[in-house]
Amino acid sequence: MTYKITSDSTCDLSPEQIEQYQIGIMPLCVNLGGKSLRDGVDIHPDDIYAHVAAGGDLASTSAINMAEYLRMFTELSPKYDFVIHVCISSDFSSCFQNASLAAAELDNVYVIDSRNLSTGHGLVVLEAERMAREGMEPKAIVAALNELTPRVDASFILSQLDYMKKGGRCSTVAALGANLLRLRPGIEVTDGKMHVGKKYRGSFEACTRAYVADRIGGRNDLELHRVFITHSGVPDSVIQAAVETVKALQPFEEIDVTRAGCTVSSHCGPGTIGVLFIHTGRF
Repeated sequence: MTYKITSDSTCDLSPEQIEQYQIGIMPLCVNLGGKSLRDGVDIHPDDIYAHVAAGGDLASTSAINMAEYLRMFTELSPKYDFVIHVCISSDFSSCFQNASLAAAELDNVYVIDSRNLSTGHGLVVLEAERMAREGMEPKAIVAALNELTPRVDASFILSQLDYMKKGGRCSTVAALGANLLRLRPGIEVTDGKMHVGKKYRGSFEACTRAYVADRIGGRNDLELHRVFITHSGVPDSVIQAAVETVKALQPFEEIDVTRAGCTVSSHCGPGTIGVLFIHTGRF
């Protein structure tokens, strides 16, 4: 059977992965400086950082509307036996609702709620592609992906809270206290929602090593094919620290380093890094 896997731009897969697996990407809208721009097409994270550093407001993002999804699905539907589109968590955006309404018009288009963001979302996209490539029927893929999404482990550690403060997600006092004490909060995605996890203290590189060790150290329930290290712009030494720690703790076949797109970057700002993987659900 012929197939096409598509995704919202929030999956944060690398350009190489998008090309290798022929993933169709639907860009979210990024609102910045009075303009509506397409994520990863008209605007990139460094553009947001430069705008904010120059005194501009933070960027905001908007969901892909139903008409845009319907336009893409209508174009792809006649060309393939089936199309599977994977959305950012429905708790973060109305993308899933809009895509589902559009797909209802077509009998060979299926929409998946990744219950995640960034490469937590990306892991679901790549699993959809693998299942389709291996010949699974579309309804079986949908069922398998819905079983998979709770087993995606996605989290990040932030080096600073400046963007969180600007966006009203933490108080000035909390941000000042965290910066003075060199506290680096962890952010975890659970059941499609984000919450604050463990807080780390010290240099960002040392905190990154401790964070990665906490997420994957001593575990025997990991699917060891692939792990993502995804960041919003951090020093190379921090990326290397994360990679070295992963290699020392678990024998993953692939360690994929990717740069987060505008959605994550506009909320967290520069200096955010995460380790994202799939676990088996059996300890």
